[in-house]
Amino acid sequence: MNICIYGAGAIGGWIGAAFAQADQQLNVVARGATLDALRRDGLVLMRGEQRTQVPVNAVDDPAALGVQDVVVIAVKAPSLAAVAARIAPLIGPDTLVLTAMNGVPWWFLDGGFGGALAGTRLQAIDPDGAIAAAIPARHVVGGVVHASCALDAPGVVRHHFGNGLIVGTPSGEASERVNALVALLVRGGIEARVSPQIQKDVWYKLWGNMTVNPISALTGVTTDRILADDEVRGFISAVMLEAKEIGARIGIPIAEMPEDRHAVTRKLGAFKTSMLQDVEAGRPVELDALVTVVHELGQRTGVPTPFTAALLGLARLRTRQLGLY
Repeated sequence: MNICIYGAGAIGGWIGAAFAQADQQLNVVARGATLDALRRDGLVLMRGEQRTQVPVNAVDDPAALGVQDVVVIAVKAPSLAAVAARIAPLIGPDTLVLTAMNGVPWWFLDGGFGGALAGTRLQAIDPDGAIAAAIPARHVVGGVVHASCALDAPGVVRHHFGNGLIVGTPSGEASERVNALVALLVRGGIEARVSPQIQKDVWYKLWGNMTVNPISALTGVTTDRILADDEVRGFISAVMLEAKEIGARIGIPIAEMPEDRHAVTRKLGAFKTSMLQDVEAGRPVELDALVTVVHELGQRTGVPTPFTAALLGLARLRTRQLGLY
């Protein structure tokens, strides 16, 4: 298969290394220091002291690669519009586009999902429809990552913990090509599986990180300290209950209560969220995909979201002041 990673950061590198270890030729679209490192040294994956180095064909122009069988988009949400504007040369009639990103994606209400909101374009994610036009839902395989990775250096990915990747089409339909994609990922060492309703998996992950991510950006502290504060944890629970009600109205009820999810997060220990890492590195933050979109869905479903609105307003002020939103 012709497989291309668009966004060879921590998660893109982790997935790309799996494809390479499954004996697939790996193409990468990159730029700057990452492009230079990949051309010079290939892609490096570190697990503890174990070092895996795989060759890649790295380019800065997607047109140099042509149509691919699989394109993995593993960029942060603020970069997605720029990727969509350049991705056309990679997509043919049968190309699968695997999205491995945080938050609610542009295709969330496609495939007949969402009840009365099915087919609605989310303004917080794709205000002018340019992303959906460039990457139609029929090509999409949604991905939900349950792994923690970071970059030691450009082209050098360190895998910390977790090794899961859940995938599925927006319509939930089974596909031999999606099953083959999962089989490759498993062969490459990732614990991948197909979901019959990928939106449910997207929403459940969001339910946990839409709060601790922006709060960590506001406070600069790790998740253990956030959840140890009774008042902050209570505020987080209030936001989560709003999101829980929104999910119930669009067909993805969550049986758990916030404290159940807090117990899961506590097991991670002193963990820096991805948004805190972005703030510390001076990178744009994924506020729209994690929080703004939930506020929008609250308005569209008629669910009052005063706590979500407060979190959004505070995080927006802080990240704008830092020049990151």
